[in-house]
Amino acid sequence: MQRAWPADAVERRPLASLLPYARNARTHSADQVAQIAAAIREWGWTVPVLVDEAGQLIAGHGRVLAAKSLGLLDVPAMVARGWSEADKRAYALADNKLTLNAGWDADLLKGELFELRSEGFDLGLTGFGAEEVAGLLGDLAEVAATDTGETGEASGGGAGIGMGAAPEGDE
Repeated sequence: MQRAWPADAVERRPLASLLPYARNARTHSADQVAQIAAAIREWGWTVPVLVDEAGQLIAGHGRVLAAKSLGLLDVPAMVARGWSEADKRAYALADNKLTLNAGWDADLLKGELFELRSEGFDLGLTGFGAEEVAGLLGDLAEVAATDTGETGEASGGGAGIGMGAAPEGDE
């Protein structure tokens, strides 16, 4: 018999009731927390945190820090019911590591960033820094210049165009 999935039920939990896992190996810089907060402001809350029955965080520490910085009082949460301590500790690691094991299709990534920038979208919300965007889109600027017979950057401005300023109070 398959055990219930935490994602089958999402509930609101007060931030004050959530307990950070003291041995969480994943770190969150002030800059990254500000990026998460900016994404929450833009799109709302899209991924619930995962807690155990006692309210200890298993996944979502960065989102909770961002929620606190935004002054939110409660957040969507899923409860991992009946998980062993080993399950919770292992999932906390897996939740962070498994996404790092993915790669990027460089051509598709460049195309998406180029189009978003051309539409005036704030690329800072994507999590890519201005230098990363410049490095990725530099190749496209050269191709566009070659295709049009011009020199310099492709239309849409410099690689920093569309990069929003850091949220107020971010260091």
